[in-house]
Amino acid sequence: MNHPLWTPLHDRLHRTLKQRRLLKQGQSVLVAVSGGQDSLCLLKLLVDLQPKWNWQLAIGHCDHRWRNDSQSNAEFVGELARSWQVPFHLKTADQVPASEATARSWRYNCFETIAHSENYTAVITGHTASDRAETLLYNLMRGSGADGLQALRWERSLSPQIALIRPLLGTTRTETAQFCHDSDLQIWEDSTNQDLTYTRNRIRQQLLPYLHTHFNSQAEQHLAQTAELLTADVEYLETIASHLREQAISPDRLSLKRSQIQSAPLALQRRVIRQFLQHSLTFSPNFEQIEKVVALIAAPQRSRTDPLTGGAIAQVQGDWIVIKI
Repeated sequence: MNHPLWTPLHDRLHRTLKQRRLLKQGQSVLVAVSGGQDSLCLLKLLVDLQPKWNWQLAIGHCDHRWRNDSQSNAEFVGELARSWQVPFHLKTADQVPASEATARSWRYNCFETIAHSENYTAVITGHTASDRAETLLYNLMRGSGADGLQALRWERSLSPQIALIRPLLGTTRTETAQFCHDSDLQIWEDSTNQDLTYTRNRIRQQLLPYLHTHFNSQAEQHLAQTAELLTADVEYLETIASHLREQAISPDRLSLKRSQIQSAPLALQRRVIRQFLQHSLTFSPNFEQIEKVVALIAAPQRSRTDPLTGGAIAQVQGDWIVIKI
């Protein structure tokens, strides 16, 4: 690689990592690289910043065998790793994942497995502000609450030892494309990105450009900004709800004391009930299920819900909402 040219994107990433404390000096880092513009932009920036941070960088690539050219894609990333002298780890799926969601879950499991076996403490992905805007729109149309609308976060845990970090959430896809062009980086074009049978591709190729042209030229940035604001709100409300749930829950974790949460605002009651159901039944309840259990907070004795997921019901017994499995 040539001597890096310091750009505004280098400066932004450097400041973001420091201000948000996303990475530490000397940390062992696995960079998820698909070969597309966002991951290549991220990799180039991190390689250029490495002398300032003294990271131990490596590249991870997961071949889900979804496309006919997926092996060629993996070889492309492997050759890039060799030419840039960065350690390379490849995982190939034994079976082709059945859906986009399955593939995504498999990919994260692969990165976690690699990180565990090779002692990397962070997995870095190239998600951008554009991905954040798309995710917000996608979840909004599925009826998600604030939790779903802020789903892409700067950092979350893959495991107790490994953090998943997305340092480009303040950068748009237009900016990563320009950076790759200016840096003369060869990009692997994923043919599935043009496939409009996928909802996310229709949002990316059709909906966001339409909003940009006909409503607001800054729509993408403003949607990403909304997700950032919601993140702080959700973190605060989740913390308050968790404290309230712990005050109200029984020792066996299957009952909730109604008088403890009766005077709480509805927003907190809903969160307490969702957390309660998630922890006691280990499933994510939908809006209708949460509302049925919230109604029991002020319901008469022996009121009960219809069967929830798995056949469990929630029932009023005195001052308690009791889960019957």
